[in-house]
Amino acid sequence: MKIYEFNGRKNICGERIKEARKAKRLTQTDLSAQIQTRGIFMDQISLSRIENGARFVSDFELKCISELLDCSIYWLLTGKK
Repeated sequence: MKIYEFNGRKNICGERIKEARKAKRLTQTDLSAQIQTRGIFMDQISLSRIENGARFVSDFELKCISELLDCSIYWLLTGKK
């Protein structure tokens, strides 16, 4: 499977994931642990790579992250409410 990049990034939501995570006062380790309790393996390093745009985010990961951070998938993808 070929993973494409957009403006040198592998995702467009990483910066907003980081913003929402910090607003909730969660560390990357805290959030990755919460994600893992939902049956999705994601360690702190994977979350860091997502936030830095160096890792692709699957749809099921994005859904889980949006639920845990209490924000919409639409906002994570666009920055619009």
